[in-house]
Formats: sequence, C-alpha cells, structure tokens
Amino acid sequence: MSRPQLRRWRLLSSPPRGVPGLALLALLALRLAAGTDCPCPEPELCRPIRHHRDFEVFVFDVGQKTWKSYDWSQITTVATFGKYDSELMCYAHSKGARVVLKGDVSLKDIIDPAFRASWIAQKLNLAKTQYMDGINIDIEQEVNCLSPEYDALTALVKETTDSFHREIEGSQVTFDVAWSPKNIDRRCYNYTGIADACDFLFVMSYDEQSQIWSECIAAANAPYNQTLTGYNDYIKMSINPKKLVMGVPWYGYDYTCLNLSEDHVCTIAKVPFRGAPCSDAAGRQVPYKMIMKQINSSISGNLWDKDQQAPYYNYKDPAGHFHQVWYDNPQSISLKSTYIQNYGLRGIGMWNANCLDYSGDAVAKQQTEEMWEVLKPKLLQR
Repeated sequence: MSRPQLRRWRLLSSPPRGVPGLALLALLALRLAAGTDCPCPEPELCRPIRHHRDFEVFVFDVGQKTWKSYDWSQITTVATFGKYDSELMCYAHSKGARVVLKGDVSLKDIIDPAFRASWIAQKLNLAKTQYMDGINIDIEQEVNCLSPEYDALTALVKETTDSFHREIEGSQVTFDVAWSPKNIDRRCYNYTGIADACDFLFVMSYDEQSQIWSECIAAANAPYNQTLTGYNDYIKMSINPKKLVMGVPWYGYDYTCLNLSEDHVCTIAKVPFRGAPCSDAAGRQVPYKMIMKQINSSISGNLWDKDQQAPYYNYKDPAGHFHQVWYDNPQSISLKSTYIQNYGLRGIGMWNANCLDYSGDAVAKQQTEEMWEVLKPKLLQR
C-alpha cells in the first residue's frame, strides 16, 4: 500500500471528530476523481464540465494571459492553441466553461487503424493529465474525394469521439471545417459523416479569399452573401443546424496594392494557392486591435462595401505604397450572426480571442466590449 493510500485508509478507519465516515468517503472520492496532482485551488475544478448550454460561444486562445480579460459570462468552450496553461483551465472550469485540446495529424498516417488508435490514446491521456474537457480537431489538409484519406478522416473523428465520450464524462469533440462544403482549398471531406460522428462542426467563416478565381483584387475576408451561402450548403446536405457553430474573424487582411483606383479597387499580386491563380496569401493577417489603431491615420477613413457588407480602408506606407485593409467589425458580424437565430445554429465563435486590445485604454476597452457584445444572441443584446 502506497503512503497516500495508507493515509486514506487511516482517515476512513478513524475519521476526524465531527466528520461522518460516509461524508469523508464522498470527499475523498471527489478528490480522487479530480486527481491527486490537481493544480487548482479547489480539487473539484479539475473535474470535467458535464452540462451543455443551449447557446455555444466557442473561443480560440493562442496563448499568453489575455484570457483574464475575456467576457466569461458568455464563453462555453476555450480551444487552447497555445501553450497549456493550468491557470486558464482552473479559471474556465470555475466559470463552467470547457477547455479543449488542439488535435492535428498528418492525413497520410491515419489510413492505418493502429496509428489512429495510438494517436487517439495519446490525445486522450493528455486531456486527462491536463484535466481538459475534449478536443478540437483542426485538420485543414487537402483530401482527394477518391483517396483512402477520405474515409480514414471520418473514421478518425468517430473513433476520437467514441473514446473521449467513453473515458471523460461530458467531454466534447469538435471538428473545424471551411466556410463552404464545396471542396474549398481541395478539401473533399465527408462532411455529413463527420458531423454525425462528432458533437458539432466549427465553421471557419473566414479566409474566404484563399482561392480567388476571378479578378486578382482585394476583397472581404468574410463577405456576407458568400458566408451565408456556405451555411445554406451545409444545411442542404441534411446537416442539422444544431451541429453548426458560426466562426467569425477577429482579424483582417492587409493587401499591398499594385494599383489603387479612384473607386477603391486594389489590384493585388498573383499568389496561387491549391490551383487558384490568386489568393489572400498576397496579403497578411492583421489583428483587430492593430486595425483600430491604424484606421485613424488612413488616407480614406473607414469605408463600407455594400455588396460584401464589410468595412475596409486604404493607407499609404512609409515607402509610398498604397494598401487596402479588409476586416470585420461589430456591424458586419452582427449582420451575419442574425442568421444564427433565423436558422437555429448551435452558436458562434471566433478566431481568435487574443486579437482584441485588453490594455484597459478607454477607447480600446469600448471597442473590445463591442466585439464581445455582438456575439450574444440577438435577444440578449442590449
């Protein structure tokens, strides 16, 4: 018998005065379930979250400590794509929010069932030792419709879900998909099979210019009509809307213009991507906090594109080159999020929560609060 076991046996055989043996047994069982090396101040915070809220607010966090300033009154899930932070786990659990792992793997490897089983066991063990509540599978690799990877990917999601649900009570397994099911970026996935196999899909309604097939010009990261068409296409595949979470961007794209016309058309360099002649790789991603600081020094001020229902602006860099920046703000996100209520989607989320300014500056504070506020279901917004 180990020393911890011996101590537990002594406590049960001779409980402290005033503590009934059964009550003590329940307390010890709680501590055992939470784990003896729980990093939280209260051991129950190491227990998995079991309940599911009606409206999902799914947050991606890429590290550092900005999470301390998030709007925890809304958050249901935090996907940790940065370094593991036990303090974040403890705090999220204190607020009733899940914390989930990132899951990524080479698709050529998962054709082998033994490799899949090993990968799942490794991720499950990691989730358990870090007291986490599931996994967000983020695989954005090319898949040919007729390839063995097509079925292997669906099998991976199903086997992962089955294992996590069996081993961690209340756990959640989700899968990230492109803004449309129509083979975006050569990703031919079994979307209906994957949706059936996991708890829900996080639809990445951004980077929608990853393949530009028309003119090579700067455009919105998540144009309104194109974004909603993607959800219609998923639903037409008989995917339950309650299996879809709308992902919105808290960042934009800064494009260098080869030519900027008087009517604000920015011609961009031809940077091909997965078969398309042009792509958003001609630009660079910029977080919302940087955009808000730069817009006041732009040459155009804030502009609004009625067709794409998105904001943008132009500026000139120190070298004299013209740039055009497309992004999303509370106005453009609010227009798209109306669809969530109208079509009964499961919720909303963003890439990523670290993109806002949490410095406490008065102007920045208001801008940040507005971006969190717009995530709320319409009936709950002020």
